[in-house]
Formats: sequence, structure tokens, C-alpha cells
Amino acid sequence: MILRHAKAARPAGVADADRPLTDRGHADAAAAGAWLASRGYAPDLVLCSPARRTRQTWHGVAVALAGVPAPEVRYEPGLYDDGIGEVLDLLKGVPDEVGTVLLIGHNPTVSALSTMLDRTGVRDAEGLRTSGIAVHARDGDWSTWAPGNARLITTGTPRA
Repeated sequence: MILRHAKAARPAGVADADRPLTDRGHADAAAAGAWLASRGYAPDLVLCSPARRTRQTWHGVAVALAGVPAPEVRYEPGLYDDGIGEVLDLLKGVPDEVGTVLLIGHNPTVSALSTMLDRTGVRDAEGLRTSGIAVHARDGDWSTWAPGNARLITTGTPRA
């Protein structure tokens, strides 16, 4: 599952990595968690950018997923500033006993990753919007992930 962070503020004098969610962003993060929970999607592992807005997005999602076993959460610096190839390599390094991963990051990388994994999937021309989710099915081990081999199951842009 690929999730773009929720709506973030752009306060003057605040570094990009420290941008907080807006009130709407907090509400939309909770809505994203409820969307996942209502469809039975629960991560075994969360790979999250360490930026403030992605961490806050995860916390909002986690509250909505409170009834499921808590996943392992890893804050990965590469999800903030690496490119699509490095992010794919991060996924390829996930242990095979992990069934479901929730990756929380930033555009354009998360939209490009989703498109790369399933080039036939129907998407918004602008990619994932804030709080946008793309759910992909993996065939085979994580180490075998490559462009075009993880079909898109569904997408959503939950809003509060």
C-alpha cells in the first residue's frame, strides 16, 4: 500500500521536513486509516518518511487501525529525499515473512512508484493527491519486485 502524506501547511520560516499537517490534513489522515480498515487492509510493516507531515499522517492512520495488531514502523530517510529507484530497492529489501507494507511518502516519488509498479492502472493525471492511497498486489517475494509486476488493486483519496 502506498500512501501520500495528508495535507500539510507551509508556514514561513519552517524547513520543508518540519512542515506540519493542517487541521484538514489531520482529519484526512484519520479518514485514510478508516478507509484502509474498512477494506481490511492492515500493514505488517510501515515504511515512513521521517518528515513531520508523514509521521503525523501515520499517527492519524494508526489511530483508525487501533483494532489490528500494531505493525513494525521504520522511519526511512530515503523516503524523504531519495528517488524512485532507491525506494524500490527499499521495498525489495523487505523480509519475505512480511505480508503487507504501508509506505508513506511524498510526491512525485510515491505516484511515480505506483505507476512504475503497474503501468496499466488507471490513475488521476496528477498522481496521488494528499491522503491518496494505491494498493498493489505483489506476486512473488519482495526481492523480485520490478517495474510492471505489482498490479494495482484499488485506489482511494479519503477525505474527512
